[in-house]
Amino acid sequence: VFFKLPSDSFKYLSWCDIEEHDVRGNQLHCPRVREAGPSKEELFFRGEEYTLKKRKQVTDTEKWQKKLQENWENCAELNLSFQDLGDLYQLENFKRIIKRLIHVEKLWLVDNSLTDLSAIRLPRCRELNINKNHFTSFKQLPKIPQIQHLSLAENNILTLNGISDLRHSPLESLILKRNPCEFQERYRQLVFSSLPNLKMLDGIPKLPEDCSPPDISFFFKMCTIL
Repeated sequence: VFFKLPSDSFKYLSWCDIEEHDVRGNQLHCPRVREAGPSKEELFFRGEEYTLKKRKQVTDTEKWQKKLQENWENCAELNLSFQDLGDLYQLENFKRIIKRLIHVEKLWLVDNSLTDLSAIRLPRCRELNINKNHFTSFKQLPKIPQIQHLSLAENNILTLNGISDLRHSPLESLILKRNPCEFQERYRQLVFSSLPNLKMLDGIPKLPEDCSPPDISFFFKMCTIL
């Protein structure tokens, strides 16, 4: 026997689909970003067909009103962590929203099972936290030309290849804890030599021993015969 909770009728709704309120996206600090729910067939196999509501056709006017209510373009600080993006429709809606964050300065995307945001550009983002995702390369990060603080802890970044793409950014602080690249030989020296503006790595300020000799690349190319 199913006993419906008071919130069951809103299970697959985003806040902008709920009537009689005027809350906008840039007024929400930690919104759940969900589009229309799963298909009728998927709900049947889940045993949740009782949650299915008849979906009306959305007019262009209603789409525009929803866009204005979401108002993602004016968000300056947003937390979209722990979204549980297990279904494709959730991930697509998530990326649709991320693409609209043209003014966001602080953004948290923790634990969303993300693998590639390289098609996303965040032109004003100064602080980005994408801990606990599934990134394997710096090439999969979004375009973040103004980034100052970047946290990538607990991903699966294998090597430092591609880190030089951040060379011309004002990046001051970088966290790479619990990534395989952390075990690369001369890890700290290589990171600091690739990022001239960097002041802190994994919570530790730049130390004298983190500075590579100016001709270090020359020695790497030499073959020593004993």
